[in-house]
Amino acid sequence: MSFLPLAAQYMLISAFSFSLMSLCVKLSASNGIPVMEILAARALVSLVLSFVALKAAKIPLFGTNKPLLITRGLAGFIALGFIFYSVSQLPLATASLLQYLNPAFTALLGFFLLKERINAGTFWCIILSLAGVAVMMGSSLSNITNESLPPLAIMAGVAGAAVTGIAYASVKKLSATEHPLVIVFYFPLVALPASIPFLLNNFVMPDLETLVYLVLVGCFTQVGQIYLTKAMKLETAGKTMAYSYFKVVFAALWGFLFLSEVPGLATYAGAALIICGAYLNIAFKSRSE
Repeated sequence: MSFLPLAAQYMLISAFSFSLMSLCVKLSASNGIPVMEILAARALVSLVLSFVALKAAKIPLFGTNKPLLITRGLAGFIALGFIFYSVSQLPLATASLLQYLNPAFTALLGFFLLKERINAGTFWCIILSLAGVAVMMGSSLSNITNESLPPLAIMAGVAGAAVTGIAYASVKKLSATEHPLVIVFYFPLVALPASIPFLLNNFVMPDLETLVYLVLVGCFTQVGQIYLTKAMKLETAGKTMAYSYFKVVFAALWGFLFLSEVPGLATYAGAALIICGAYLNIAFKSRSE
């Protein structure tokens, strides 16, 4: 990959890691592990890795703006719960696509809460993204069995993208005062205790194979976050985020190879609209950078 800029290489590694995380979530769920247990396992692994990294770097654990850090952790917990549910119920490629609704929701939140201006690229991103979801929900063609995509799972994916916008807004504000490792640390710090009540009457003891999947969910997420951060430090968001689309390609490949998933017309049509919208958003941002 030497012909690619270093930031693009990092973004591809991040997309590859996040796609493998989604595969491990899907495999864990198919082995009978509840979504909240998968989330708890992911939080536990991330908590350990983040704690070790903070201690090694001799960075104070709890930061300064604790209320906003807790808000970021809570938003991340809620968003990931929705996302993991959608991954467990939808084809991997479809669930991954829904996460690209995030720019549309982030723009809408900025418009209504912060009175931020919406440019032409963002406007079309919102319109095309919503149209893509409508196509995916309204069609009866989804995969090789011609079964409808579960509407509840699609709505969960949409909700996950919306709440992710809140988490991203919190991270953006926190980045001015907090170390990135502290921001990352607060997700598992909040998510792990928040997920425990859901496990009291719904815990499933994983076998060895599933335990490996659960650990890998946390590990792949951590790698994805690290390389995403590295990419953003080297280059502007507009120039690097286009490479994140490869997550959908990777997810479709894993779905075909390991889960026998073949997306149908609804997924392809919705994908075209959502990705076009996200591309327009990035293109307009790149022009202004």
